[in-house]
Amino acid sequence: MNMSIQAKNRSQVNRSGLRQLRAEGRIPCIVYGKHIDARMIHISNRELQQWLKQGDSGVLELDMPDQGKIPVLLEDVQRDPVTQNVLHADFQHVKMDELVRTKISVEFSGKAAGVKVGGVMQIQGSQIEVEGLPGHLPAFITADVSHLGIGDTLLVEHLNLPKEIHVISSSEELLVSIVAPRLEQLDENAEALV
Repeated sequence: MNMSIQAKNRSQVNRSGLRQLRAEGRIPCIVYGKHIDARMIHISNRELQQWLKQGDSGVLELDMPDQGKIPVLLEDVQRDPVTQNVLHADFQHVKMDELVRTKISVEFSGKAAGVKVGGVMQIQGSQIEVEGLPGHLPAFITADVSHLGIGDTLLVEHLNLPKEIHVISSSEELLVSIVAPRLEQLDENAEALV
């Protein structure tokens, strides 16, 4: 765990109370898990954003009132559809010696060879479901797409994953495809008709 965020308890509040919290730079959250009762808290938006920049997967420590530091996984983030500002977050309490199932983000690096010659990269999925001990879960997985030409695809089975985690997602799940530009396809169809 590389980051700890101070949490404060919050009571049930109405919408204007939640807006006030956000205006003060705080994000309303819920922490739940099979070893603790669900608790409503709020945390610093700045600290959460700093952690999210490192990847939204992996273990985070919440410093809870009257409970000390507990390891959690980010389960869900609600964002404003226009501004993309974080409105709410759900965290799942985990034990470091128990297997957990969660989703990990996949980040694509490099410029696909097919894109360099005019193709279009279509991202079909950017998360995979995995199982492992919390301490072994990476913040994100990097997938190099520079070798992909037009017509090529990147599937879950092509990812280079740590041996300590088990993939739950289908190995045939499509993450990226490189397709020919649509304009060229229309031109080819027009030529075929002539």
